[in-house]
Amino acid sequence: MRFGVLGTVVVWAGDGEEPVRVPEAKVRALLAHLLAHAGRPVPADRLIADLWDERLPANPSAVLQTKVSQLRRVLEDAEPGGRALVVSDPPGHGYRLDGAAVDAEEFSALVERARGGGSARERAGLLAEALGLWRGAAFAEFGDEEFARPAIMRLEERRLEALEALAEARLELGEHAALVPELGELVGRHPLRERLRAAHMRALYRSGRQGEALESYEALRVHLAEELGLDPGPELSALQEAILKQDPGLAPAPSGNLPAPVNELIGRDGAVARVRALLGGSRLVTLTGPGGVGKTRLAVEAAGGPVGDLPDGVRIVDLAALARDAPSAETRICDLVAVALELREEAGTRTARDPLERLAAALRPKRLLLVLDNCEHLVVPLAGVVARLLRDAPGLRVLATSQEPLGVAGEVLVNVPPLEAPGPSVEPDPEALPAFGAVRLFVARAAAAAPGFALDAGNAAAVAAICRRLDGIPLALELAATRVRVLGARELAARLDDRFRVLASGRRDAPDRQRTLRAVIDWSWEPLTEAERIVLRRLAVQVGGCALEAAEAVCAGDGVRGDEVLDLLGRLVDRSLVVVAEGPDGPRYRLLESVAAYCAERMREVAGEYDAVRRRHARHYAELAGRARLDGRDQLGWLARLDAEAANLNAAFDFGAEALGLAGSLAWYWVLRGRLSEAMCALDSVLDGPGDAGALRTARAWRAALENLSGCAGDPVRELPPEEAPDPRAEWFLAFTEIDFGVLAVSEARTRRVLDRFVAAGDRWGVAAARLTLAKQALARSDLAGVRRLGREASDAFAELGDRWGLMQASSVLAGQAEIVGDYAGARRLLRDALRMAEELGLWTDASFQWAALGRIALLEGDHAAAEDLHRRAARLATEQRNHLAEEFADTGLGLVARRRGRLDEAESYLRRWLDWNREAAPHHGTALILAELGFIAELRGDAERALALHRDGLDAANATGDPRAVALAWEGMAGAHALAGDRERAARLLADAAAAREGAGAPLPPAERGDVDRIEAAIAAGG
Repeated sequence: MRFGVLGTVVVWAGDGEEPVRVPEAKVRALLAHLLAHAGRPVPADRLIADLWDERLPANPSAVLQTKVSQLRRVLEDAEPGGRALVVSDPPGHGYRLDGAAVDAEEFSALVERARGGGSARERAGLLAEALGLWRGAAFAEFGDEEFARPAIMRLEERRLEALEALAEARLELGEHAALVPELGELVGRHPLRERLRAAHMRALYRSGRQGEALESYEALRVHLAEELGLDPGPELSALQEAILKQDPGLAPAPSGNLPAPVNELIGRDGAVARVRALLGGSRLVTLTGPGGVGKTRLAVEAAGGPVGDLPDGVRIVDLAALARDAPSAETRICDLVAVALELREEAGTRTARDPLERLAAALRPKRLLLVLDNCEHLVVPLAGVVARLLRDAPGLRVLATSQEPLGVAGEVLVNVPPLEAPGPSVEPDPEALPAFGAVRLFVARAAAAAPGFALDAGNAAAVAAICRRLDGIPLALELAATRVRVLGARELAARLDDRFRVLASGRRDAPDRQRTLRAVIDWSWEPLTEAERIVLRRLAVQVGGCALEAAEAVCAGDGVRGDEVLDLLGRLVDRSLVVVAEGPDGPRYRLLESVAAYCAERMREVAGEYDAVRRRHARHYAELAGRARLDGRDQLGWLARLDAEAANLNAAFDFGAEALGLAGSLAWYWVLRGRLSEAMCALDSVLDGPGDAGALRTARAWRAALENLSGCAGDPVRELPPEEAPDPRAEWFLAFTEIDFGVLAVSEARTRRVLDRFVAAGDRWGVAAARLTLAKQALARSDLAGVRRLGREASDAFAELGDRWGLMQASSVLAGQAEIVGDYAGARRLLRDALRMAEELGLWTDASFQWAALGRIALLEGDHAAAEDLHRRAARLATEQRNHLAEEFADTGLGLVARRRGRLDEAESYLRRWLDWNREAAPHHGTALILAELGFIAELRGDAERALALHRDGLDAANATGDPRAVALAWEGMAGAHALAGDRERAARLLADAAAAREGAGAPLPPAERGDVDRIEAAIAAGG
């Protein structure tokens, strides 16, 4: 049994359409009263008062009971069991309807379903169904009754809200013209409802009646001001402003045959807005990109929103089903477009005009957007169709999706890139990874396929790897997401080396070409010519992309001429199979990882091709490394070029055929890039194998030098005769690094030997490098005149050559000389120049040394706080670079600062950390300095015996350096220990000897460094 209140109060029995007759006015009023309270109990005295008002019967309760009995009998007669619907609650105190089906409740349920979302058409259908339940005014015959008034007002408000929501849904569906009169009537009856007014204004504006839309707003504004003293709300004011500006966002969403999306488009918000904006001003926009990148999904999303004035809507045509070799392709295309446009030829009306002419004639008066999807296999015939339609139909706009451009005049290309994926250096932080569109898409689809899946610390690294290795391609990510339920994220990531087997099943409702990863790439491979296939598959050996020169060298041969490669590359770029980006020396060409894996498989299908191409690849990059000029004005350019080719150089090295030569060619590059561990591993691998004897001797020299430079020296090559290192630069570099780790005399002899070879060969850079090394050796011996002369000669030569590394090293050596003679301003200037060049070159270990050296200058100037900050910065850099020598230099500086600030325990901790390392690695200067500082700490603590023992050990190390300043420092420390022990005469003699040694070196102790000597002299004087 059903009850109706949305109109006159009625009762329907079963499925009957005829209402049940309820005799007698008081019984109908009783039913209406109970229905108005929607199942809530109504007290008997309230019913009596409302039904009879002041004209009460003689026995009101008995009469009410009679009316209740009459109502029960009517309901029972209409449908067995109906009497039970009227319940006494509690008996004798009130009544209610229990379990009654009322049209008002059905209305409310439909409205709530519409509020829950869905498409505009779905919402409009539900709301129209809900409003169709109304047969007139609610409780129509009881409109004047007080008991019905609250229910009537509540239902009327809900009805108006439903009408407003229906108007908004119909606006989305483009029904603005039909809405104008309907909403005009409603606004007239309800002039103060702003939501209704907004819908009316939008309908007017979209119908081309902007002036009337603004007049509607003004009428409301005046009404509100005069009657209520209010202004329209902010949303309505914003709408008026948008109408005044003719905001494109107010344009109606076009109608048509676009498919309804089944899930959210992720990571493309900016792209959607850009495509819509382009469609507002361009008549042909083509979305290009590799297969599976989401061109179709983006096109549907963009076309489904406001893209301009398109009263004839949007139509999409999927061309994938049309075979690439279909006969009469142009005619077949026209037929598919005609079907999408619902164009029909009536019997007897066919003319002699061809299909394209008929289609153009049909489109000529229309203003619509035509979406042509999956065009790549039909670009030649399609280009002619599109050009003709655009010329003949001025109101037509075309949005195409294709892996290559259509090549039509006026075409605007929009490259649809893969979604952004985290690079290998990105930390797998589950809080930060959702910033990448690829991660958001994969997680959303994986959660749909595997309920309960979520991004967390345990799977973040695997998810990042999946997104990166699948290149952020949406279709590949969606295929991978379906495997999470079975494999989990970590196992899925681990199996991507066999990606075509793992991603071999997708959605059953997807087209065949999108069901597997292999099928996606097959679709792009099949239309290629044989020459295009050859170049594409050979590009798979390039790791991380390549320059044009490399592509030509590696891809040419056996079916493709070298002068053909450029044109073929261009065609592959147009087909979105090769990605092109600007590199340090021009365009770079790269395959997405999945395309590269596919092409590698195809290459292995051709007998002998894979190994032959790998050999060409290794030979090309060995030649590239061999001609790299890293010693002059082109230094930064060549460094950038080799950086870009780092992955290819490693691949060529791993191939083995050119490894020994590559190791020698790349050694200096590895030094300039601070990649010492990589260099040593590479050299170790070639030293363990066969090869040219001379090349092996050169590799051994480089290996020994690199071990010195890394601060991990064990027993490096020392006395290499000239023939042991055919490359004089390898022998020079060994001498350069031996200054800190070898015997100074050996380093000097090797340097002078290699200098003669450089002079004989006319190697200007080598001569400058040898003089730099001699200057550094002179500094180690405190030969300040030699430092100044040789350092300036080297600096001038490197400046003339334009070599930043040499200038940096020369500036550093000259800064050391300036520091010794007390020219702290000059030293600081030179060190800042050296630091700038180190940072330009990316030599962060050298930068650490420069920061620490600046800290030494601040210490000498008495700015202990700045000295500490500079040394800490140096220490952080050294730790990041894992270079022991740089760490030792920075930490020793921190120890120096701590002692001068009175923090003796802290100073001792820093210094002792490196004492044993210095002794084992044999850098005697470091050992001498640390022992001197530890001796001074013991003296300051009052331990004369311990201080003297440390200074005597320090003297031994100082004597090994050959540096008179190091010897003088040890004597000054011993003087302090003797003074503390009471032997003032010996202390005075030692101070005099130290002063004479410093004078003899031309480096008397500057005032900033006299703290320890002044203290010792004061102790001697106090004892006298």
